[in-house]
Amino acid sequence: MKEVEVLIERGILVGVNLQKDEHFDYSMEELANLAEALNVEVVGKVTQNLERVTPSHYVGTGKIDEIKAFYEEADANIVIFNDELSPSQIRNLERDLDCKVIDRTMLILDIFSRRAKTREAQLQVELAQLQYMLPRLVGLHASLSRQGGGTGGGFKNRGAGETKLELDRRKIEDQITKIKKELEAVKEQRETQRKQRRKNAVPVVSIVGYTNAGKSTIMNQLLAKIGQDDGKQVFEKDMLFATLETSVRNIELEDNKSFLLTDTVGFVSKLPHHLVKAFRSTLEEAREADLLLHVVDVSNEEFRFMMDVTNDTLKAIDVENIPTIYVYNKSDLANLEYPLISGDNIWIAAKEGVGLDELLQMIRKQIFSDYVTCQMLIPYEQGAIVSYLNEQATILETVYEEQGTLLTLELKQADYNKYEKYVVK
Repeated sequence: MKEVEVLIERGILVGVNLQKDEHFDYSMEELANLAEALNVEVVGKVTQNLERVTPSHYVGTGKIDEIKAFYEEADANIVIFNDELSPSQIRNLERDLDCKVIDRTMLILDIFSRRAKTREAQLQVELAQLQYMLPRLVGLHASLSRQGGGTGGGFKNRGAGETKLELDRRKIEDQITKIKKELEAVKEQRETQRKQRRKNAVPVVSIVGYTNAGKSTIMNQLLAKIGQDDGKQVFEKDMLFATLETSVRNIELEDNKSFLLTDTVGFVSKLPHHLVKAFRSTLEEAREADLLLHVVDVSNEEFRFMMDVTNDTLKAIDVENIPTIYVYNKSDLANLEYPLISGDNIWIAAKEGVGLDELLQMIRKQIFSDYVTCQMLIPYEQGAIVSYLNEQATILETVYEEQGTLLTLELKQADYNKYEKYVVK
């Protein structure tokens, strides 16, 4: 049996603060959280203030010796950079530091690949990883040979190495094509489901926000509130990217109104471009929504920055001009007054279940604003219409008259248009 060597990863974080970025400290803190999410023990940080990154090494070349000394002193075995590095930067850094180098993008891709549960999420992550790897093959080969003790033998291996690179490149390109095809099929399936929803005119409410803002908690609390929590709960945990799959739940209210609630993957600053592209079809759920709930962890002092990141990411996938309720969650931890409503903003504490009734009221007001109250007189021979309306509308009063059933009811505009000929007032 092959012995599995468990390597405890001890990492040094390296970041460049460009033009005195006010969010730099937070992005380094987030990098440490991302590393810890992969069980990397962070043993130190090296930062540098620059006007622009150094094209060859990302950090200034004088910084390399400092990182190297620190690396040896702290007994680290990996160096993690706070930005996406170019293929040549990875190559130069690995050569000069003589160690394994990974960047923020690799870190996020790795977390996503560990968290992906459904076939679709796994394919999306794999696609992003392959697209990231393709231009970096040469550097990655150096890294792999470094881990495997090198090949030695000067020139004679050079040709073989290049052939291997060519093969790898082709293999990766084939794999990318195959995954894209498979994802296309999943996308069509999703589109069919969306068309069906549009046909049924069920409003869609989509929860968006920064990772770990409490989106899944809100979804679960709303399900519990309407007594639908058995077996419908979505996974929630206090960690980065706990949810990668889009969960869709039907929320049925007591007056025959219902809406679909969808939960999306959380965002993070410097979310890799390939990843946003790969997850596009999952995130498109938000594009089809009638209403967005933008969940914000108001207890984090960087919450405004997190809101900007979320809005920018939504813009990147063309989610624009959708009515939005801003849900300031964890108000209890921020010592703010809650529940409190002001315009399209609400302050709640989802974990405690406080503010959810008010949130539901706000949702109702937004998505059922096109409901019409009227009276309809439906001939007795059209009994099927009466039973349809009993299921789909809110019946305020039923009176049996000579000519038929007189209903006083509240119903959606689409149904009103369908049965307009029976309207008496």
